[in-house]
Amino acid sequence: MRIAHVANFYGPTSGGLRTAMHALGQGYQERGHEYLMIVPGEADSDEETPFGRRVTVRSPVLPLSGGYRVITRPRDVKAILRGFQPDVIEVSDRTTLKGLAGWARDRDIPAVFWAHERADGILHANVPRLLAKALPITAIANRHNRRIHRLFTTVIATTDYAAQEFARIGRPAVKVPLGVDLDRFHPSHASADVRGEYATEDEALLLMASRLSTEKRPDLAIDAVRLLAERGVKVRLVSAGTGAIAAQMRARGDGAPVTFLGFVSGRERFAQLLASADVVVAPGPIETFGLAALEALASGTPAVVNAHSALPEVVGDAGLAAPSDPQAFADAIASMLERDPRERRAAARAQAETLPWSRTVESMLNLHQQALGVT
Repeated sequence: MRIAHVANFYGPTSGGLRTAMHALGQGYQERGHEYLMIVPGEADSDEETPFGRRVTVRSPVLPLSGGYRVITRPRDVKAILRGFQPDVIEVSDRTTLKGLAGWARDRDIPAVFWAHERADGILHANVPRLLAKALPITAIANRHNRRIHRLFTTVIATTDYAAQEFARIGRPAVKVPLGVDLDRFHPSHASADVRGEYATEDEALLLMASRLSTEKRPDLAIDAVRLLAERGVKVRLVSAGTGAIAAQMRARGDGAPVTFLGFVSGRERFAQLLASADVVVAPGPIETFGLAALEALASGTPAVVNAHSALPEVVGDAGLAAPSDPQAFADAIASMLERDPRERRAAARAQAETLPWSRTVESMLNLHQQALGVT
């Protein structure tokens, strides 16, 4: 098969989406299929990567997005697709690229929509609070999702949480969980030297691997750590990530035991950080999967996550869930640190081993083959 995946919000620091596209591409190619990625970027380019062919379309930065770009030349995307002649296309975008479903339908090409985020969650996170109270957010999201479901052959949801807003309107989504590289992220990558760079021997090392943006709620983790320090609990939070509100979060963390690293580019370094931490904190309330938390589990590090997101479903008994309240997060972190270190690390790894990328790839290939009538 020739499989094309088109996405917005893909860039050097776009963790989850970029990771998923690369893992799918590598898996498809290993099974003998061709894979094309079409993504936005600073300049036009066409290159071969270990994950497949990547065509970058010069695209503007979306204001207030922290540097993310959005394709505004769909005609160019269609021209690239015509040259590739895909058997199926996958689309990871609700905005400027959803019209590709019509282009595919006119050519009898199955089109898959990846629901990497919930429409209602994005609206609640980005619409000013007073305006959100006046707007029918749920009705707007429902209308948008009906259109998405009507346009695409298949809608993919990575968790039950992600599928809920489609179930709410009586439109089914196919659940295909994402996965984790169990070799790249492994407890053996723990490093006493790396840990010692950020925490003393009597401090618990907490890691927040998250974009610093409003919808990710990094303030919950920062405020929770401040509360723990006030209680006399010796902790150090390391924030790995950047984003539109990075400056605000640095100001918020002033005087608290928080270290901001910005974006961590080295894959080996990031794997060491995950494996060396005592707990990973994932405060985002609208996460539809949470790859960083799963990568932490694979590294043997348990997670404290937001109870309102999909993450309790992903981390299972290897994590603790807290509502969107600093006090609750502080309590959950303290409870996790009280667990036997060997037991909590073993439970984390065991949970991650149920979600390898190979399972995701096989599920997607089966769906594509069914859509094409291939047995």
